[in-house]
Amino acid sequence: MNCQLGPGVGGVFSDRHGGTSRPPFESMNLGAGVGDEPAAVTANRELLASACGLQPGDIVWMRQVHSADVRYVRAGQTVGPVDAIFTDVPGLGLGVLVADCLPVLLADPVARLVGAAHAGREGTLAGVVPALVAAMAAAGARPDRMHALLGPAICGGCYEVPAELRAKVSAAVPACWCQTTAGTAGLDIVAGVRSQLADLSVTAVAADRRCTRESAELYSYRRDGRTGRFAGLVWLLP
Repeated sequence: MNCQLGPGVGGVFSDRHGGTSRPPFESMNLGAGVGDEPAAVTANRELLASACGLQPGDIVWMRQVHSADVRYVRAGQTVGPVDAIFTDVPGLGLGVLVADCLPVLLADPVARLVGAAHAGREGTLAGVVPALVAAMAAAGARPDRMHALLGPAICGGCYEVPAELRAKVSAAVPACWCQTTAGTAGLDIVAGVRSQLADLSVTAVAADRRCTRESAELYSYRRDGRTGRFAGLVWLLP
């Protein structure tokens, strides 16, 4: 899915089609840490970069650890354990890898700043998206001028958790509280992140509403177990 986050900003969410990986990662797996052949992952990342008009070396990938840590990045950097990154470098893609967690893309087209966050359950609880908004604001962005795009993620109707875990998360982020379609305790991470953004005056929020578990064209760890990762990617146009 191609998308825009305001003038001068490019963004995309990939799916699992059009790559080189073999089962169970077929075929556009972009995750380097899931057991896929490294050569296939490299080829897939090159295909993604080419489709976006970027050079393969001009995409920064995070080593995601379900934290609320944020880092500013430039071209050529290796990004260690972190779950949100931002930049003001034109033509530098920021990638976030998911297979049920929520990929969040942010941009302030006026300040010429873009960011990407990996918002899983623990990251949402820790406040990774508010942390990214704050870091971008400290660099010159304005929350009320930001555009946010929420990518595909597991929906609340499919995300069953123990009642105690739901209580813990919803105590910090009340909008995450939900019931699954089976009537059991659930978490709605998309609703939780939407509420966090609204609390920060980020109101230009759009979403790809596909549920990863329900959508065969997307990777889902909850559905498949051993599987690949698709990506959200954001960059400043030259």
